[in-house]
Amino acid sequence: MEEQQNGGGAEAEEALGSRLTMEKVAAAKQFIENHYKSQRKSIQERKERRWILERKLATSDVPKEEQMHLIKDLERKETEYMRLKRHKICVDDFELLTIVGRGAFGEVRLCREKKSGNIYAMKKLKKSEMLKRGQVEHVKAERNLLAEVASHCIVKLYYSFQDAEYLYLIMEYLPGGDIMTLLMREDTLTENMAKFYIAQSVLAIESIHKHNYIHRDIKPDNLLLDKNGHMKLSDFGLCKPLDCRTLSTLKENETMDDESLTEPMDIDGCFPDADNRCNWKSPREQLQHWQMNRRKLAFSTVGTPDYIAPEVLLKKGYSMECDWWSLGAILYEMLVGYPPFYSDEPITTCRKVPHLAYFFDSILILL
Repeated sequence: MEEQQNGGGAEAEEALGSRLTMEKVAAAKQFIENHYKSQRKSIQERKERRWILERKLATSDVPKEEQMHLIKDLERKETEYMRLKRHKICVDDFELLTIVGRGAFGEVRLCREKKSGNIYAMKKLKKSEMLKRGQVEHVKAERNLLAEVASHCIVKLYYSFQDAEYLYLIMEYLPGGDIMTLLMREDTLTENMAKFYIAQSVLAIESIHKHNYIHRDIKPDNLLLDKNGHMKLSDFGLCKPLDCRTLSTLKENETMDDESLTEPMDIDGCFPDADNRCNWKSPREQLQHWQMNRRKLAFSTVGTPDYIAPEVLLKKGYSMECDWWSLGAILYEMLVGYPPFYSDEPITTCRKVPHLAYFFDSILILL
């Protein structure tokens, strides 16, 4: 019996070792493929830039000697750029400044690049916590999205690197705060202001949808403002790549993980509060309660389900439409002063969202 147990343990260890080896092989293969893909892309881009310059010079009145000088100047800049790309960026290249936010497994702080003096936002993620919480794929998706999507309406990623303990994302710093802070200060926005911010939000969401990503966490906290007051979308920690060639929706086992949404929903005719009593409030009472609690929600690690689409809450299949639902809820809050399904308790909101969404759908069908 003991020999059988020892044999079984050895087989388990061998299987585990084999699995880890296969994972390392797959990671190495992916790294090599990405490296050569990046190299080919870089060479092609260099050729295109030279071709564009030569084409412009050919149709201009610039003397031949000056043309050669401009082409050599481009080659010099390309060489300097390649040299900079080969430089290994690390945390020692930055002066760490104040912390501006904390998350479940990391923090965001201001930093100054020592060489250039530029100010950036450094997102510092602890690897062990990412592994423990099963967030590795989410972080990979966030980094890939920021690297792939070139849009003036999303936060720009400048560098990404890692050490033995942390993963670092060096991103654009936006000093204008966020839409949530703006709403806390103004309560409501004018129609023109709401149109302006919603239009920029539409451009941001459309840019990530074009690359087959779903954000899944559109809320006022993640709509940041630059120094000129323009809005940019941030925080792609819950984004999900969607392969449109094979499926049109995320399946049930790929839904959003949120501790506040684990309680089963009892969708009845009314929505009980903590004392199990029906708790209907007038619009004025809802507005006053939301204004009192909004600041506390701003520092909550759990967050609020006020902007989450009903198909996500019900853990059904969903697709890119869930981001548009969230934006609609934000537009409502901008104009009215509180989210459309706000309640005293988050779980009550979770019950109201799918119930009232079904009610509104029924009305639209009748109309």
